[in-house]
Amino acid sequence: MEKITISLIKADVGGFPGHSTVRPELKAKATEWMEKAKKEGLLVSYHVLNAGDDLQLLMSHRKGVDSEEIHGLAWETFEAATEVAKELKLHGAGQDLLVDAFSGNIRGMGPGIAEMEFVERGSEPLVAFMMDKTEPGAFNYPIYKIFADPFNTAGLVIDPTMHDGFVFEVWDIKEKKKVFLKCPEELYSLLALIGAKSKYVIKRVFPKGSSPIPEEEPVASISTEKLFFTAGRYVGKDDPVALVRAQGGLPALGEVLEPFSLPYLVSGWMRGSHNGPIMPVPFKYSQCTRFDGPPRVIAAGFQVSHGRLVGTADLFDDPAFDLSRKKAGEIADYMRAHGPFEPHRLPVEEMEYTTLPDVLKKLEGRFEDTE
Repeated sequence: MEKITISLIKADVGGFPGHSTVRPELKAKATEWMEKAKKEGLLVSYHVLNAGDDLQLLMSHRKGVDSEEIHGLAWETFEAATEVAKELKLHGAGQDLLVDAFSGNIRGMGPGIAEMEFVERGSEPLVAFMMDKTEPGAFNYPIYKIFADPFNTAGLVIDPTMHDGFVFEVWDIKEKKKVFLKCPEELYSLLALIGAKSKYVIKRVFPKGSSPIPEEEPVASISTEKLFFTAGRYVGKDDPVALVRAQGGLPALGEVLEPFSLPYLVSGWMRGSHNGPIMPVPFKYSQCTRFDGPPRVIAAGFQVSHGRLVGTADLFDDPAFDLSRKKAGEIADYMRAHGPFEPHRLPVEEMEYTTLPDVLKKLEGRFEDTE
């Protein structure tokens, strides 16, 4: 059977105002490019969204992952939107386009990418998660909960098609290595890694054992691009995205969303230098204003039908998540009260990826031996 590829590619090409949200003109320009590509047959379908100040391109096509045509389309779309941003004098116009020209693959060039290729099932629910003001490792906790925690996902206990668990592909984003861990049997090893979310990041999840889905097909994919590693300097937070398939031998939609009922702590927020709660919000609240935050996540729901992305369901636009948002506000109050002190401010080793080193250079010659 013919496979379909879903590509979610994002970039910050200009915020309005500051690092808050995306101007409609940028989304309109991106829609022009997406519609042209669809009419030319490159795309089956598309949706243009935003999470905070990040422009999000969700595309379905039959070109496979890492397609030069698809990545090139995204790059040209972001370039076109950047020109609009510059004309409007938007903040940080084109800040995620870290190189001068596209070279065949958008990975490592600034934008974040989550892609997966699979054979479409009889019913194919898909959730596209998009975060703002945080780092790729921010998805470690919810992806673990969805695919490995029976207290979150009842199907791991009572659904025979999920009872054998899943395989996690974990990347060491600092050393550029990866490892595959089978769960539940290697669950403790998985947690030993992904609890250190600034270094070890879940990249993909695969089914195993009794699952009706082929073991080589990913059921979740997460962006792992780290802007600092490309730019060599602080240019903003990485703002990751993720794609998660649901139902039919996979966690149910409600199990996919359940981890976000806890506004767990993530790194990023103001100047990429602070810990704060991740707040699950509807699209209309996807603008980061309080201390440029707190960090946000939106969830766009779709049914994939003959390659088309039928949607969009605004999944966090639900009063069931009101308490999560209230709790996030309370946690934000508590963390903000620490001001420049840890644990609100990131630990020293993480501040190396911010602008703090430039400040410390002024003190280099003033330190004296204590003995």
